[in-house]
Amino acid sequence: MTAPLPDPAQPDDDLLPWAADIPAGPAPSAPQAVRTWFDTLTTGDLPKPDGTLATARRTAGALARRGKAANTRRAYRAAVRAWCDWCARHDLPALPAAPADIAAFLAEARHPAPPAAPLGVNTVKLRATAIRYLHVLARLPSPTATAEVGETLAGITRAAGESGQGPRPKLAARVAILREIVAAIGDDLPGLRDRALLLLGFAGAFRRSELAAIAVEHIEATERGLRITLPRSKGDRTATSVAVGIPHGVSELCPVRALTRWRAAAGISQGPVFRRIWATPRPPDATGDWRPIHVVGERGIDPGTVARIVKARGAAAGYDPKTLGGHSLKRGAMNTAKDRRVHPAQLKQLGRHASYATLGAYLEVGDLFEDHALNGVL
Repeated sequence: MTAPLPDPAQPDDDLLPWAADIPAGPAPSAPQAVRTWFDTLTTGDLPKPDGTLATARRTAGALARRGKAANTRRAYRAAVRAWCDWCARHDLPALPAAPADIAAFLAEARHPAPPAAPLGVNTVKLRATAIRYLHVLARLPSPTATAEVGETLAGITRAAGESGQGPRPKLAARVAILREIVAAIGDDLPGLRDRALLLLGFAGAFRRSELAAIAVEHIEATERGLRITLPRSKGDRTATSVAVGIPHGVSELCPVRALTRWRAAAGISQGPVFRRIWATPRPPDATGDWRPIHVVGERGIDPGTVARIVKARGAAAGYDPKTLGGHSLKRGAMNTAKDRRVHPAQLKQLGRHASYATLGAYLEVGDLFEDHALNGVL
């Protein structure tokens, strides 16, 4: 017998979901019901105000869940779905979860039976965090805080590191690397778009999600360059807008000129700046000098496309695409600035990091002697 699941639309159940209905004994909630409930709870709109206490409580619960970014909630939903599907296969309760079951779930994700591919360490850790959040919403004790789950995660991390499979940061595309990548790009529509994307992403130390979301309405031309207003930035926990300055360049790497050329060629005067591009298929009777006709779409690219562009353009310039990703532009900008001995406060501002601890994760160790903190003191 399973415990009854509440209707997420009911006023009293949003913030305190069915915890009182889950007995301490053998009547847990079915995995499929948990999955549906979690999806509904993390995607719902704010209730319509009606002046009642019940609706005010529902609104408070919905706002509390929106304290997490949309991308985070999306990742949590994917992780909870995987957890619920795994529980259904093994006829186990998804909520409340037993620490031993969670440990087994995480271990199998990292070391699955063939032909399944193992998940990365960070993805495994994300799944554990999502299961913890699932229990937080249900107002249940978190089983992931136990030593059993914690030690399993520690073992997964250590084993990955010992085998050389631990998390590795993407290659920092410093300005020298960026110059090589951009030099190999042509002047067709995809080339103009990708060149502008790479140079703007570097100059603004943008994350891939920020790049993909830039619209014409966010850009203001000034005498010294462009002022780009991001409606949201990951480093800003209050989700208020953030202004990013893009100065005029003096070389072929000028992001302002590259963006102007792309927008003029694509005829973009409003809406998303970086858009999908469609190419006509090659006809069967095409000759060797045939070239596709490119059509610029109306929809913007997604963050995944930003990463694919970085990988593809890097590969065309001779770099291993496995080492490149969306973070390569931001890491490249941060480390290029560090190499120029920019003050840490300016680095933090450039990267829009919430703390210096986060900033440190982007910076690479320089020369052991030239960059030694006590160089020239003794």
